[in-house]
Amino acid sequence: MMDIHQILEKLPHRYPFLLVDRVLEVEVGKRIKALKNVSINEPFFMGHFPHRPVMPGVLMLEALAQAAALLSFADRNLQSDRNTVIYFVGIDGARFKRPVEPGDQLLLEVDVDRAKGGIHKFNARGRVGEELACEAQLMCTMRSIAPTAA
Repeated sequence: MMDIHQILEKLPHRYPFLLVDRVLEVEVGKRIKALKNVSINEPFFMGHFPHRPVMPGVLMLEALAQAAALLSFADRNLQSDRNTVIYFVGIDGARFKRPVEPGDQLLLEVDVDRAKGGIHKFNARGRVGEELACEAQLMCTMRSIAPTAA
């Protein structure tokens, strides 16, 4: 398990773009289960859509990618730093099956498919209760970047 303080140590994301609230389970090198609590106070609901708020699909995929990043960091026992970034390099087979609305808990389930040549491929699903909300194959890579002057 990982609480929000531990997540903040691992990921560089911050409000309003941090989309993982808690990690429920991690099996290093294999899978992760995490939660995103969806609140009416999310800034995107002001415009998506005011008459019927729905979490944008691209943000569901981003939440899954952040969970995948947490799994990658756990696999290497690393923490985020200013010189290491995990980049999205691909999304395949993205499907949206159910709207995610304020008050929902989006369960993020990510399994490692394979890692080859610095590219990590994950099978990812987002669920609300027992219902599948979204699914996709995500590809990410971890890169060192040049330090920036302060």
